[in-house]
Amino acid sequence: MSFPFIVVPTYHELDNLPTFTERVWSAVPEAKVLLVDDASGDGTPAWVKAHPRYNQSLFLLERAGKLGLGSAYVAGFTWVVERQATEPCNAVVQMDADLSHDPKAVPDLLAEIASGADLVLATRYRGGVRVTNWPLQRLLLSLGAGQYVKWITGMPFSDPTGGFKAFCPEKLASLDLAHIRSDGYAFQIEVTHMAWRQGWKITEVPIVFEDRQAGVSKMSWRIVREAVWRVPWMALRGSVSPRIRPEKEKKP
Repeated sequence: MSFPFIVVPTYHELDNLPTFTERVWSAVPEAKVLLVDDASGDGTPAWVKAHPRYNQSLFLLERAGKLGLGSAYVAGFTWVVERQATEPCNAVVQMDADLSHDPKAVPDLLAEIASGADLVLATRYRGGVRVTNWPLQRLLLSLGAGQYVKWITGMPFSDPTGGFKAFCPEKLASLDLAHIRSDGYAFQIEVTHMAWRQGWKITEVPIVFEDRQAGVSKMSWRIVREAVWRVPWMALRGSVSPRIRPEKEKKP
């Protein structure tokens, strides 16, 4: 049976994990979930290891400390890619455990991969704003960040900062993860920018985004500052070589 691998960084998300995993398997029963835990200290490893699905469809990658979102995803992606040789999956999905990314949307992302997309972006802003329970300041920051990214990089996507995505496994394996430099939420932008520069087929799927139900947001001004200066750096790095454009892709 084909299955997707869902990669989920965790740091103090134990309160959300039972509901999150239940909803994932309700939406996609065949899914396998990898939690990349940054030494949360909240009992996450013990909960995972006591789970009846541990090492069957629920896996754990433990790290030595809070090493950052970007490196957590790189570690998780590397773990899944290396596993492809013996247990290939049909898609790799990245999402948050805080229930802001609705597992019910995962099948829509998988359908795009099955139809030939290399990367699928779950978008909060295509055709309108689909965000609930966010304070106005956070929403304006997110909208402004998206416009800033599009203006600097030229990427045409409606939500270039989002963290809910699906990859074609073969394409993900071809991505040079060692050259990713962003550690915070700029990681989301950098990966999409790398894929876009390489001419991947990238599509968008509208979702409804709801603020986390438990726990505390990891967003900080340090993360915002990193994204602000990383975006021009990405654009400059990308300008060194021309963008590869697929034959049938239309200019945005």
